[in-house]
Amino acid sequence: MTDEILIWGAGAIGGILGAYWARAGIPVKMVDIVEEHARACSSTGLRIEGPVEEFTQVVPCVTPAEVTGTYRTIVLAVKAHATRPALDALLPHLAQDGVILSAQNGLNERTIAEVAGAERTMGAFVNYGADWLEPGRILFGNRGAVVVGEIDGTIRDRTREMHRLLSVFEPDAVLTTEIWAYLWGKLGYGAQLFATALTTDSMTANFAHPDRAPVLIDLAREVMSVAVAEGINPKPFNGFDPAAYLPGAPEGAAEKSIADLAEFNFRTAKTHSGIYRDLAVRKRRTEVDPQIGVISEIAATHGMTTPLIDRLVTLIHEIEDGKRPMSAETFGALAEARP
Repeated sequence: MTDEILIWGAGAIGGILGAYWARAGIPVKMVDIVEEHARACSSTGLRIEGPVEEFTQVVPCVTPAEVTGTYRTIVLAVKAHATRPALDALLPHLAQDGVILSAQNGLNERTIAEVAGAERTMGAFVNYGADWLEPGRILFGNRGAVVVGEIDGTIRDRTREMHRLLSVFEPDAVLTTEIWAYLWGKLGYGAQLFATALTTDSMTANFAHPDRAPVLIDLAREVMSVAVAEGINPKPFNGFDPAAYLPGAPEGAAEKSIADLAEFNFRTAKTHSGIYRDLAVRKRRTEVDPQIGVISEIAATHGMTTPLIDRLVTLIHEIEDGKRPMSAETFGALAEARP
């Protein structure tokens, strides 16, 4: 047994956490499927670049096949669609009384609780901007909201300890009893970000585009309506105001939220979303099914439909499959699904 923290996934999110924790003297080890990246982090060091801070930190990093030992704390920081394979690989290394913290996008805490047990699952919400550039290099584009909480709404000693650890990286990190409220808020924003990836334009350009803003608003409204059906009261963060997309919101509230998101993204060195990078740079499949498609599945349990979400998922897959380009015309195909 070791008190060393294991971060499973040393990319944009996990890599930055690992570098900050290692620099602060916190025992940490990372795991990554890219061997060249693991070797760079362990030898010459992981280079954190960008306007927030620049430094290089050696962080022990291994491939999944090289992991040994048992850990009380494992931070899961892989893409949503890699959650189940990662769980299969990491569970033998999780202590019986240990915990997995999901530092991911989506509702992956549901999957982790199903596989590892609810008692061994903790939720986190992260919204800082980062990009994996190449082995040993990560862009830290901007600070953003960081929130941690138990999925059952309690606060325990382990939750406070995780909040302390996250505060080493983000001094304004929040300890909450309502982690699902933050996660659902991020789903609304996440749907908008997937829509921005239908084009080659920056996130800011999409949010500031007068013809695209109404579609982004309607997307968030669909997600927020499902959240309400789930009994969730989503929380605001970094310009995204869930209440602005709910029935009865003041006139102009949604438009103000879109303008605030344009301003927030204007101030980051991360110009495009991770979804855009998956499609245009790394040429790989996105998280669209487990992160966004799941919203339609949940909506169906309430007898609801989500035409924009469904269309968005289809369009992202068509880009992945080379059937459509990333273009204004493809965004227009999403707009056609508006009620």
